Amino acid sequence: MANYTYLSQEGYDKLVAELDELKSTGRQKAAEAIGEAREKGDLSENAEYDAAKDAQGLLEMKINEMEKVMANARVLDESQIDTSAVCVFTNVKIKNIKNGKEVTYKLVSESEANIKAKKISVNSPVGKGLLGKKVGEIATVVTPRGNIDFKVLDISI
Repeated sequence: MANYTYLSQEGYDKLVAELDELKSTGRQKAAEAIGEAREKGDLSENAEYDAAKDAQGLLEMKINEMEKVMANARVLDESQIDTSAVCVFTNVKIKNIKNGKEVTYKLVSESEANIKAKKISVNSPVGKGLLGKKVGEIATVVTPRGNIDFKVLDISI
């Protein structure tokens, strides 16, 4: 069974642009770095050449991983999301039962996660704990320091 990556249209477009950039400019820069290192002499003792080849390998690995994500990507229309329960692309207002602190997060795919923008991955511990919960329910999030209980206050788009 394929592991789908659910993306917003914005996230999908960003991923396509980044992949195109890596394939064109990234590959060109890697080839130039290898060419420059090759000109510096004996390849068997050329650390710059080895480093450039390693960088090229990492670039190709990243491109390969991004292509896998793209192959299994599903673009969801956020306006069609059901807000009766927490799911991907919903905004969830939660309250920490222990300290009373309230916070709102948007659950997104791993590739779109950005904690500064209050976007958390559905695969994160908090995301996993919140998925499927309804307003008023308690979500228990498993963390290394113990379980944390959150009450779901609101679910919106």
